[in-house]
Amino acid sequence: MLLCMRTTIHIDDHLFAELKKAAADTGKTLTAIIQDALRESLRRRRASVRPKVELPVFHGTGVMPGVDLNDSAALLDLMKEGNGTA
Repeated sequence: MLLCMRTTIHIDDHLFAELKKAAADTGKTLTAIIQDALRESLRRRRASVRPKVELPVFHGTGVMPGVDLNDSAALLDLMKEGNGTA
């Protein structure tokens, strides 16, 4: 059994003109063009959902004494010192 829903939507005049032209160019109905566009948009949305990423968690005693995570310049200095490049 085929069920169809009727609804009213508001479409920008320029977009509607493009839809009508696409329908005429392809020999499809305006309804078919709109349904195809909606299906494609939904397909892309589903495809763009990224899988959940599990990040590694390292346990420790916290931030080392004297480290200020809000001071990026000091953090850079500390990292350089740790690599022996300072």
